[in-house]
Formats: sequence, C-alpha cells, structure tokens
Amino acid sequence: MSSGGPALRGLALLAAVLLAGCPAPPEEVLPPGPAPGVTTSLNAHVPPFARWPYQPFSREAAVQIALREWRAFGQQVVFPNTELPVDEERQEGMWQRVGEYWWLGLDPRWTSQAWTGIHNENGQVFPESQDGNYAWSAAFISYVMRMAGAGNGFPYTETHSDYINAARRHEMGEEPNIVLTTERMEVYAPQRGDLICYWRGRRPITYDDLPAGRFGGHCDIVVEIKPGELEVIGGNVDNAVAMKHIPATSDGHLAGPDGVVLDPDHNYFVVLKVDYAR
Repeated sequence: MSSGGPALRGLALLAAVLLAGCPAPPEEVLPPGPAPGVTTSLNAHVPPFARWPYQPFSREAAVQIALREWRAFGQQVVFPNTELPVDEERQEGMWQRVGEYWWLGLDPRWTSQAWTGIHNENGQVFPESQDGNYAWSAAFISYVMRMAGAGNGFPYTETHSDYINAARRHEMGEEPNIVLTTERMEVYAPQRGDLICYWRGRRPITYDDLPAGRFGGHCDIVVEIKPGELEVIGGNVDNAVAMKHIPATSDGHLAGPDGVVLDPDHNYFVVLKVDYAR
C-alpha cells in the first residue's frame, strides 16, 4: 500500500526540483598556513606548533614562556645569600613539569631526556643528596627556546657551556645556523629575551677563553630591564624556576666600561644575544 497520496508525492517532487535548482554554498577557502618544518627522529616528540613553528621565533614568546613557568613555580624571587624554603622540584605537579623540560627541551640522543625533578632515566627516585647530578637549568633554557620556535637554530643540551661555545663558534663562522652570538658585557647591553651567563665551580672562564670546552656555568633569560637592574629568570635556581634582580649600569650593561662586573654575587662573563629576527 502506498504511504502517501498524490498530493504528498507532488510535494516531494516539487521539493526535489527546487533543491536541484539551488546552487551549493561556496566552500570556505582558508588562507595558507605555515609550511611544516622537517620532522625527524630528533624532533618528532616536539609539538607541531613549535616544530614547524606556527609563529616566527620571537623575543616576546621566549619572555612570556619564561614568565609562565615562573608563575607555575609560585613567582619565587631569589636574593643573594638566601635560599628558598621549599624544594619545589620534588613536589607533586612540579617534578612532572621538570620532566617536560627534559623531554621537550632535549632530544632522544640524551639519556637525560627521560629524567624528571625526582627520577632518573629508569623511573627510579633519586635522593635529594644527588640533586646536583640532575641539574636542569640548561634543560629549562632549551625548553624555552624550543617552545618559542627556535627550531634547529638552538643547540639543545643539558649543559650551558655547550650552547655558549656554539654561540662563540657561530661568531667565528664555524656554526652559521645558530641563533646565538657572544657579546662582551661592557659593550652590549642585553635586551629582553637575551641570555646572561656566569661560570661556577673552580674553573674561572672569561670571554676571551671561548670556546672553552665543557665547564660549569648557568644562564638566565632577561625578562625586564629597569634603571640599574635586570630582571632575569632561570631554571633550577634553588630547585625552582625563579627570578633574580641583577645589578646593571644605568644603560643596562652588566659591566662598566672597565669590564668590571657590577654583580658581586655571580661570575658573569658573557651575554648571549639571541637572533630572534632570523
């Protein structure tokens, strides 16, 4: 039996005719996105927004990423001859975040890529007395540069001296693709997003020693410039992402014209200028 009379069949036929005569809505044409970068076994773990990258490598991105991580650690400010009261890298939520610095900042060639704030590469908790063997300050800088879109222009490493030396070799024409150059403190005033570095341990390092092989050191990223002071953020500063206020000349240099560093508490010896315009 038919499910409808002639009237219903007529209405259906009319609807079909009308629909056939209506043009399909135009497809939305989106503007072309960024050309994807080359994915290799060394960067496949990196999010696409940083691997391509979606946005150009930028000074503001690096500063804001550093500030974001500082806020995550409670906006701690470290002053000379004082220590933070809590070992934050071992707290729940924070040891995982340190693990992300290792995992995203480095690549699979490094065993330390599998570390966290409290675990070795086998997932075993190491005692607090061994914290120094798992220092993550260079992993933090590598993470910030990676997330800001430095791509293959930054030598991602667990050791500050590696990228400091690479910056010097770049100036010497030996590593043309690096986005870092070394600058003398009395000549160049660091800008937001640049790195300032000091040596530590028993081996003094000067600018003229570079490249100097492996040595103990630390670098912080400049996030604000004030008259006579630089605000900098670093990782693994008293086991946290923390801010320091570093004395500078009125025009922002770490050293006076005579090359003498103004900060009596850190052995600064070089500024790393980051080429964000590359």
